[in-house]
Amino acid sequence: MKRKHFPAEQIVAVLKQAELGMAVGDIVRQLGISEQTFYRWKKQYGGLQSEGVRELKVLQDENARLKKLVAELSLDKAILQDVAFKKVGRPALKREVVEYIMDHYGLKLARACRLIKQVRSTQYLTSKKDPKLALRQRLRELAQVRVRWGYRRLHVLLKREGFQLGVNQTYRWYCLEQLQLRAWRKKRRKSTVTRQARMQPRQQNDAWSMDFVADQLADGTKVRLLTIIDIFSRECLAIVTGHRLRGEDVVAALNRIVEKRPAPKFLFVDNGSEFSGQMLDLWAYHHQTKIDFSRPGKPTDNCFIETFNGSLRDECLNVHWFATLAEVQAVVETWRVDYNEIRPHMTLKDQTPKDFARRLVTEGGGTGP
Repeated sequence: MKRKHFPAEQIVAVLKQAELGMAVGDIVRQLGISEQTFYRWKKQYGGLQSEGVRELKVLQDENARLKKLVAELSLDKAILQDVAFKKVGRPALKREVVEYIMDHYGLKLARACRLIKQVRSTQYLTSKKDPKLALRQRLRELAQVRVRWGYRRLHVLLKREGFQLGVNQTYRWYCLEQLQLRAWRKKRRKSTVTRQARMQPRQQNDAWSMDFVADQLADGTKVRLLTIIDIFSRECLAIVTGHRLRGEDVVAALNRIVEKRPAPKFLFVDNGSEFSGQMLDLWAYHHQTKIDFSRPGKPTDNCFIETFNGSLRDECLNVHWFATLAEVQAVVETWRVDYNEIRPHMTLKDQTPKDFARRLVTEGGGTGP
């Protein structure tokens, strides 16, 4: 039997008839309801007038509407807080956020788009651009090999292999493949003291720079590396490894280099005992080389070798686990050749030090990149 529905006004009218003397049995028989229903109506609506019932109905509807509105606003606030950490400025990123909201919160497309302020038709667009899968695959392969190289150096390698693209395109694919490096370093305060101008090299062998790098083997044994570079061409002339390196080892490394090329006019070094001792001073006097010491506590005075040591540690030492000193020598020498002959340098207009030096010889010298 189909269940009957009685509006509130009709219920109040029925209760009025009962108050005027009409028998309850006649009322329930006429309406087709049970006595329990009649007394439930009397308990709920007894004493109300028709106008009061209408006002009560309006208040109930308004209350239900407000509850629904508050629930929707609370859900919208929770969704916006959930996606607040995402950068959703571009429509392509908003599409991903809309899909995320629909999957996790069960909202319809129209409401999700309205919440993110996304045009609904954007969700139906399909890109017709070339995905460049071969380029992206090669970029990822290069990034896996060159773990600590940024997108600019990887862009140079891609150009060498024949890919036709700009540096901004490389950066876009680099970000889409999520290859960004995360290297947060503390900012140092700028020195307020006026620094004296140092010698600026104008050609190869005008100035060399030397410094030490410390590391250790897998068993905790300490290892030291002596690095020597030509400041003008950025070429790494030698990397000497050993457990203990003294002034004699520094002089021996310089003699091996001088056998193949002229001695420098200046040597940029710090104030370590290996560089400030008599051995290096005698070698410099014999080769008519001036030693330029950094100011104590000012490693930026010898910034070229510090930058090189940072690359050595970041790209070689930190990505290998050494077991023996011989392994350190082999890996470091391989990296030195790669640094001189393959790795592009922005200061050299993305040339390698070998190519830059070769161009200088062809052009008969030069004053810098």
